[in-house]
Amino acid sequence: MSEPANIIQAKAKKIEVEVVYGLPNKQALLSLFVDEGSTIEQAVTESGIAEVFAEIDLSIHKVGIWNRVAKLSDLVQNLDRIEIYRPLIADPKEVRKQRAEKAKEEGRANKITGGRLKP
Repeated sequence: MSEPANIIQAKAKKIEVEVVYGLPNKQALLSLFVDEGSTIEQAVTESGIAEVFAEIDLSIHKVGIWNRVAKLSDLVQNLDRIEIYRPLIADPKEVRKQRAEKAKEEGRANKITGGRLKP
C-alpha cells in the first residue's frame, strides 16, 4: 500500500538555509537545502562545515540565526542564516575598563570621573 500524495509531498519539502563561520583569515558561507522541520544542529551537521573547520564543537560554540542567539534545538525557517560564533578571547567589559585606566594614567581622562578632559 502506498502513502497518500500529500504525505509524500510533506516529507520531500525542502527549505534553503545558509551556515556561516569565520576566522580572521578564513570564512565560509555554505548554502544548502534541508528538510522542513530541521533543527539548527541538523542543518549545521548536514552542511559539513565542521569538516572545513575542525575546531567547531557545537557543545562549546554558540549559534544564532541572523545575529540572534538561538538553541541547537530551534527549528530553521526558509532562508535562515545560521551563524556559528567563536568564543570571546577577552571580556569586552574588562577590556573597556583597562582602556579607561590607561587613559587616566596618560592624562587623557579625568582621574576621578574617568570622563574626557575638556580641550
